[in-house]
Amino acid sequence: MPIAAADFDLIRDIVLRRSAIVLGDDKQYLVEARVQGLLDDLGLASLEEFCGKLRTQQRGELVEKLVDAMTTNETSFFRDGRPFDALRQEVLPRVIERNAGRRSLNLWSAASSSGQEPVTFTLILKEHFPELDTWDVQILATDISPSMIERCKSGVYSQLEVSRGLPAAMLIKYFDQVERAWRLKPELHRLIEYRRMNVAGPFPTMPELDVVFLRNMLIYFSPETKSQILGNIARVLRPGGYLFLGAAESTRGLTDAFERVPICNDTVVYQKVG
Repeated sequence: MPIAAADFDLIRDIVLRRSAIVLGDDKQYLVEARVQGLLDDLGLASLEEFCGKLRTQQRGELVEKLVDAMTTNETSFFRDGRPFDALRQEVLPRVIERNAGRRSLNLWSAASSSGQEPVTFTLILKEHFPELDTWDVQILATDISPSMIERCKSGVYSQLEVSRGLPAAMLIKYFDQVERAWRLKPELHRLIEYRRMNVAGPFPTMPELDVVFLRNMLIYFSPETKSQILGNIARVLRPGGYLFLGAAESTRGLTDAFERVPICNDTVVYQKVG
């Protein structure tokens, strides 16, 4: 049975307040599918029963599970290819040259999901930039989902996950096999700090950043929230730092803090002005 209009409005209001994610009228099917997947775990019989409990428990574990379920966690190693080519071929060499005096490098995967994106950062650094072994390198990985952050901290990926985008040579070189899964080697895993964070909320204390990946996430927010997020990112980026967005995303009309820079096979990145 389709979700009732009042129940759909309740869910999208809670998701908006807790995560700033906008669920349009065309997302009823998504809500139905994601909540249906929660019912067995919660021991509930129907969407109606779930929404009845939500009306009396609009804080706590039930809401956390709802927001977690509504968060899109699609990712893979070297996802979409070109942004990582641009990072390796153009952006990192420029940043490394600029930071040679301070010998530090800070990268942020702002919507890390199950961790393949920040792990891809470590693979690129180890494979192509051995000079960074003596630098202070920090990779921050954040996500709104507590279950995703806990998953990331394990550093373990299934055979299916490592078969999506990860070259076989890198798998053998940088992962250890653990039964039917693969664990990222400790020397790479310790480069990444995983934190739970809602990028639509206030930013916590962060290091000054050189590169930020916030790909395929702005599309879920209102224009006002997009402007807020981009303003906060500009404040934590070093002057001349780089922001990677999804192919369908842009800073145009939202902030003057970035300039659009086509590089490396027409991949577009956004560089902080100043």
